[in-house]
Amino acid sequence: MTESDLHGKRAVITGGASGIGLACARELASRGAHVVIADLNEQAAQDAASDLGGEAWVVDLSDTRALDELRLDADILVNNAGIQRVAPIVEFDPEAFRLIQRIMVEAPFLLIRAVLPGMYARGWGRIVNISSAHGLRASAFKSAYVTAKHALEGLSKVTALEGAEHGVTSNCVNPAYVRTPLVEKQIADQAAVHGIPESEVVEKIMLTETAVKRLVEPEEVASLVGWLVGPHSGMTTGASYTIDGGWTAR
Repeated sequence: MTESDLHGKRAVITGGASGIGLACARELASRGAHVVIADLNEQAAQDAASDLGGEAWVVDLSDTRALDELRLDADILVNNAGIQRVAPIVEFDPEAFRLIQRIMVEAPFLLIRAVLPGMYARGWGRIVNISSAHGLRASAFKSAYVTAKHALEGLSKVTALEGAEHGVTSNCVNPAYVRTPLVEKQIADQAAVHGIPESEVVEKIMLTETAVKRLVEPEEVASLVGWLVGPHSGMTTGASYTIDGGWTAR
């Protein structure tokens, strides 16, 4: 693998202005890709794009109707954007459930639909869907998130089967809890729903299932994404790659 093995490739990363998305953008840009930072936060997207010599795409992925006729020119698509809500099913806000499905299932479907024609025409494409250990396992109080990640797994596999003859691969990356703003925002909600102090959430909730007792770093996820979109991953498709400290080994 060379430092410029993605030179000439155009990569769209959703949720690319922070957390895992920003780490992925940095990884791909460092290897020569032109990165498109797709994010709801205009200033953060512009700042990230400026830092990486890419471009910002300010987009509200919850407005899925606006994406119905989208055509997207990219060699690489990283579906990363996501949100989280924590509550028992009987208390879960139905609109919050729908919102999570729009952002984390409908939007990836529509972006994949938008990007595939160009990938097919070029005979090459890489799609990486940032799933989660929760795409393979369930946890209480996360009905919407777990549902969405399981759906994303299925979408990724269908994309892999349809894209294979066109040189397009599709895979999921499945981290445990990653040190990101999304995880940090969960701490208060997790403390409330489990009835424990916020100071105990990481140890007693987030790390209870992992063998390696620490959070995943965004750069570790980005490194795996980088390999999956690189030149040596053509036979790697329809798979789910855990980076979960042994969580799903149980």
